[in-house]
Amino acid sequence: MNGTSEVRKNRTISQSLKIWLLELRAPFFTASVIPVLCGAALAWWLKDAFDLTLMLITMAGTVSLHAGTNMVNDYFDYRSGGDAINEARSPFNGGSPFLIGEVLEPKRVLVAALTCFAIGGLIGLYLAWTISWWILPVGIVGGLMAFFYTAPKINLAALGVGEIAVGLGFGPLMVLGTYIVMTGRIDLAPFLAGLPIGFLITLVLYINQFPDMEADAAVGKNHWVVRMGREKASVGYPILLGTSYGFVVVAVIVGLLPSFALLYLLTLPLALKASRIVLKNADDVQALLPAQALTIQIHLFGGLLLSAGIALSTYLL
Repeated sequence: MNGTSEVRKNRTISQSLKIWLLELRAPFFTASVIPVLCGAALAWWLKDAFDLTLMLITMAGTVSLHAGTNMVNDYFDYRSGGDAINEARSPFNGGSPFLIGEVLEPKRVLVAALTCFAIGGLIGLYLAWTISWWILPVGIVGGLMAFFYTAPKINLAALGVGEIAVGLGFGPLMVLGTYIVMTGRIDLAPFLAGLPIGFLITLVLYINQFPDMEADAAVGKNHWVVRMGREKASVGYPILLGTSYGFVVVAVIVGLLPSFALLYLLTLPLALKASRIVLKNADDVQALLPAQALTIQIHLFGGLLLSAGIALSTYLL
């Protein structure tokens, strides 16, 4: 342990920064950027309201909450022992290697997580004070779901509702929250329009649970892949994907989304490829790695295309 402490002391600033950026999972912050872009695009299309500065402030808040969520979940997964026994760790799943490898101290990770939550909360308070108090309940619900995803006693993942919490938090709630920031009002339309984004981020979580299944089951993290087993759960993957595409089509037909939102469908080839991989290789965690990568791409490109389609509609429709 003393040797580990000495190594920590001798790190350069750049080495420490790199480690913390990896612990934060900064490359995956797209999950909190995409719903903000979608909410801003909807406000522009529906109410002709857009403010770049407010959008960037909102994005800073959602990214802070996302960073806190990543670290607090790593902390509680480490405390549960699930990450230590996970033999299927990859860049997409399996928790923090820095806690297991004693590169970072657990208490420091927890403090960093709480600090990120505090920063996100302060940004939310500022936006609520200056724009609309409706931002507070949306932010509080999202923050509580993020913290208690794996926190003991409540542990939403163990209760089998973690997927719903993540889908709501990184989908409709963030889209609605951004819309409130842009317009100062609360509406049902942006919440519903955020559902496709919610489906996609749920899928990112869902596919990453396949390789984690045994380790999660051993520590009582009874998400739906644990409950159903990989073979049955694999059928749920294309169903969730199909639901997201179907929802966008129906939303365009009923006028909830503009016709250019159908740009979202350009990701269908990626969806079909990922679905084939999952259905064919449900029990082969190594063979699932391309599907994990594809799911992240579908979320990123699908979210960008949906947001771009909505924004384009302000000019072309």
